[in-house]
Formats: sequence, structure tokens, C-alpha cells
Amino acid sequence: MFSKILIANRGEIAVRIIKTCRRMGIATVVVYSEADADSMAVEMADEALFIGPAPASESYLVADKIVAACRETGAQAVHPGFGFLSENAGFARRLAEEGIVFIGPNPEAIAAMGDKIESKKAAGRAGVSTVPGHVGEISDTAHAVQIAEEIGYPVMIKASAGGGGKGIRVAWTRKDVEEGFPAVQSEARSSFGDDRIFIEKFIESPRHIEIQVLGDKHGHVVHLFERECSIQRRNQKVIEEAPSPLLDEATRKAMGDQAIALAKAVGYDSAGTVEFVAGQDRSFFFLEMNTRLQVEHPVTELITGVDLVEQMIRSAAGEPLAFAQDDLSVNGWAIESRIYAEDPYRGFLPSIGRLVRYHPPEERDGAHLKVRNDAGVREGDEISMFYDPMISKLSTWAPTRIAAIDAMGEALENFHIEGLGQNIPFLAAVMDQDRFRSGQLSTNYIKDEFPDGFQGTTATARQQDILIAAACAMHRVMSERAWPGRAREDWVVNAQGVDHPVKLKGEGGATVVELTEAGRILTLTEMDWRPGQPVFAAMLEGRRFTVQVRPAADGFVIRHRAMECRVRVLTPVAAVLYKRLPPKKAADTAKLVLSPMPGLVVTLDVVVGQEVKTGETVAIIEAMKMQNIIRAERDGVVKAVGAKQGDSVAADEVLVEFA
Repeated sequence: MFSKILIANRGEIAVRIIKTCRRMGIATVVVYSEADADSMAVEMADEALFIGPAPASESYLVADKIVAACRETGAQAVHPGFGFLSENAGFARRLAEEGIVFIGPNPEAIAAMGDKIESKKAAGRAGVSTVPGHVGEISDTAHAVQIAEEIGYPVMIKASAGGGGKGIRVAWTRKDVEEGFPAVQSEARSSFGDDRIFIEKFIESPRHIEIQVLGDKHGHVVHLFERECSIQRRNQKVIEEAPSPLLDEATRKAMGDQAIALAKAVGYDSAGTVEFVAGQDRSFFFLEMNTRLQVEHPVTELITGVDLVEQMIRSAAGEPLAFAQDDLSVNGWAIESRIYAEDPYRGFLPSIGRLVRYHPPEERDGAHLKVRNDAGVREGDEISMFYDPMISKLSTWAPTRIAAIDAMGEALENFHIEGLGQNIPFLAAVMDQDRFRSGQLSTNYIKDEFPDGFQGTTATARQQDILIAAACAMHRVMSERAWPGRAREDWVVNAQGVDHPVKLKGEGGATVVELTEAGRILTLTEMDWRPGQPVFAAMLEGRRFTVQVRPAADGFVIRHRAMECRVRVLTPVAAVLYKRLPPKKAADTAKLVLSPMPGLVVTLDVVVGQEVKTGETVAIIEAMKMQNIIRAERDGVVKAVGAKQGDSVAADEVLVEFA
């Protein structure tokens, strides 16, 4: 077994690998860029080496720097995590030449299966059913258009070296290919250092199901069942679960057998994932093989009890698998939610900034409930524009799917982040949806369920009670501090534009709210809150809840799961006066083109005096390896240009103003 491993990665996966290495008694070395100098991974590792500027192409993607770091520290092996060099056969060969062990599959297996073009050829030779497409390299945009029209729209344009949702576009028309092909090529070049692209038929309303395989250097391969990753946005997985609610035992066995056959055909000897696109009728086609550890591996670990990072290390060290297929079984159900630094209320655009507050839910490892949070950040850390926008991966396990979903909803409720946009409200909304809870999933789920984007949810009857009771309880605490012994009982709570007259008083340790017009009483107990705290927790009528809170004039802004509301606690006189106030007018931004997110200006080619038509590209903004095309929403003549190519811009910064 190795005594020292170098981790050629960053963020949460670097932290994840360190934890397993610690348990195994293996020393760790982390390499880091300028952006990661103060990271959690650097703090946790036994040694850390600086390898260059923030852009991955100048640090994490430079094989020479990784090899030099191994030489300097005496690391015997390299774990590449996922992304970066994890599926680079040339890097694996280079390490072998240097006498350093690559913790992953052999270079031949990577070349055969890690490359998305070669993997389809290999699958075809092995008799595996594949999605129709073009498996050769594509020379230019005109060639891409020709291929797309031969296959028939819609098609998927995909980077050969892609992964993590990067370098993928769905094209429904010729124009989509003309714009999408160069964009995917650019993303692929910057993310993977490989701009080869392939095109395949895009199957509508499919499900994304993948099989986890594990092999050793002695010819043994097993599968650890499936994960369903159908909840995706822009081809980026958002919510994953294991097992899949779609599969029956016969389909599970068929997919597992096919995945093992494919892995054995290329001599696979580490952790890998065979991805399938599945129909609602349980038909399935081979999509690709990821020759690395997957982001969503925690759900497989939770239902099997197998540490996949440990198994990768043991396989790389030459140990045979310690278990056979018959030793493995599915135990319970696991759900994973990816917590991203993105604003769901602004089209899920990246949200760069500092984690001013970061309080994840308490991790649990019980016999009937597990809560796990894989993260590489701490409070005060900054989410950089140079890398993936993931903050953490929150996973829950329970004996049944519904219990795991309920546990996830509660865990999300208790996850508090401030300082940047994050998608926790959106994830909570999905957990509460009847369709998700029923298991009727597809990769179109988000587009189907949120066709106009995400704007939160309206309050249910219970949430209405939570709003009123929580606001009253917090108001009572603050009133008693300001006027001890003189707090009044009669108040009016305004929530969602409706006035609710209440009588507010304390009885022992409880807060009692009498809704006088409705003739109901709400009783809050076990309250946990002090003025200034951003989270309020209590029991309402015997059921626990947690809300996120921030102060506002005459009350609070309260968020419970995906519902957010401004709540005012007013005297009866003030309530009457509020009704007489004129409504506030929104600012007129019709003549402005604003940056939808913080990022780097890739292009901004319009000039003062230029006529621009609706739909024309005005600028391209890039953040976290994703390019966002900004189009004019009206005809007009450019009056002013507020930025230029190469500038860093903030969200809502004016790019162009029309006359």
C-alpha cells in the first residue's frame, strides 16, 4: 500500500480523498493554484504545493507540474479526482513512465472508453446498442451542420473529452448548430484542453441512468448497481439518487451485465461509470463511459456501504477486489442534491462571491437516517469564477425513497448560506413536488416543471401558519427586550398582502398566537432564535420547522424551503396607514442591456451609434467555464457602451444603453 498520495485536484473532491486516505493511514499532498491558496483542502492535507495561476490551463491541467510535485514530495501515486486530468490517457502514461502510479484505470482503458468518440466505436464492436450519431471527428461548423442535418434534429453537440456537464449543447435548428458548435469547442478547449467534438441524436424525454463498475488488476469486475441522474439543467446533473425508481430487477441485471461486459472488454481496472439513456419503457442505450470517479458517487456508497475512493486506491496498489457480485446488495435509498453557487431566480446564472455565512445541516450516521455533506469550503471562503460553481453535495439516506426525500427536504431547510446566490430553494421545491416524489422523471423534468424559470413557490396552508407564528415569536422577543413588561398583545400580521389580526402572548416557554378573525390558535414551542440570527427554528403544533430570516422594516423576510415572503408585524393603526401607501414603481430598464451575472467580457462588439435588431448578439459573458450569450431584447441605436472585451463585470452592470 502507498505511504503517500498526491491529489491532483481541488475543492470538495480533494477533501473527500483526504478523508479516506486519513482513515487508511496514507499521507496526502495537495497541489493548489493561486485561487486555492487558502482552501480547505490545502489546510487538511499533510503537504501542499503551489503549481501556478488560477486558470486550470496554467495549473491543474499541466502534467509537468503534477509530475514535478510528485518528485519533490516523494508521492508514489496520484489520485486525479474528477475533471481536469482524470480522463487523460496521456497523463496516465506519463505517470507510468515516471514510475508513479495513476489511481484510476490503465491508459488503454481510458483511451478506449474515456474518449467519447472512441468509446462509441468500442461499444459498437462489443455489440452494445448505442444512440445514433456521428462517431468521427468534426472539422468545422459547416461540417457540423451537415452531420446534424443527416442525423435529423434535435442533436446533441458534445465535447469528446467532456464531463461534468461542460461542453454540451442541444441543437434544435441549423442556427443552434452554427452558434453551439464553436461555443462547445471553446468550452472544451478551456475546460479540457481538447476541442474535438462529436454529434449524436438527442432522444426526447429520456431518463439518464448509469451503472457504477469497479475492477481490479486481476480481471475481476463488479457493478454497484445504478444511479438515476435525470434531474438535469443544461446537461448538468442537479439531483441524483440510487437506486433508480424506474428499474425492475430484470432491467437492473441486464444493465449491470452489459456494463460489466463492456468494462471487461477493455480490461477496466478501477472505478468507472457506464452511462445509459433509458426510455420510460425501460429500454436503454449505451451513452458513454466515464473512466473516473463520478461527482455523484456518495449515493452509491450510501446504498452499498462501499468506499469507492478506497477501492480505487486498493486496485491501483494491485490488491484484488475483496468482494464478488453476489456479496453486493442495495440497502435503502439515497438522494444527492448539488448545492451550486448560482441564482435560481436569475435563470441559474453563476453567482460568484464570498460565503459570508455557511452553515450546513448537522451530519448524521444513524441506522434509519444518514445525512452527509461533501464540501471543500468553509465560512469565509470565496467561490471563484475560474472553476465549477459547486459549493457542496448534500446526501441523505433512509430505508425508503420517500423517507430519503423527506430527509433531504429537512436537511435543505437547515442549510444556511449568505453572500451569494445559491440553489437551495430550487432543490427544496423539487423535493416537495408530487411528480418528483412519484418517481416520474426525465431529463426534461426542469424544463417541463419550470417552463418560465424558477420564481419560488406560494405558501401552503402550513407555511402560512409558519410565517405568522415565526414573525410573531421573533417580534415578541424583540419587543420584550425593548420594552420589558410592557409588550402589547394586539397586532396585525401582514403576510402575502393579507392582514391577519392577532393576539400575541407568552405562556411559559411557548409563544401563543391567536388569529382572532380565523378563530384559531398557533402554539410555538422549543424556539431557537436570538435577534440577529439568520435562522429561526421551533416546533409548531408538534412539528419542527426551520426558516431563514433577515430583518426588514416593521418585520422580516422569511424563507421556508422554496417559499419566501415579506412579513410585517404592525400595530392596528400602522396596518391602516400601510394600506394607504401608493405602490412602489419598478425602475425602467427597457433601454439597458445588463450583465445577467458576474463574469468576464469575452466579446462586446457593438459601438455607439450602431443599429441593433432584436435577437442580435450584443455581448458574451463567461464565468465558471460557461459562456452566456447576451442578446438585444428590442430594436435600438446604441447610445453608450459600458464595458469592453476583457473587463470583469458584476451582475446587473450596464453593458449597453440604447437611445
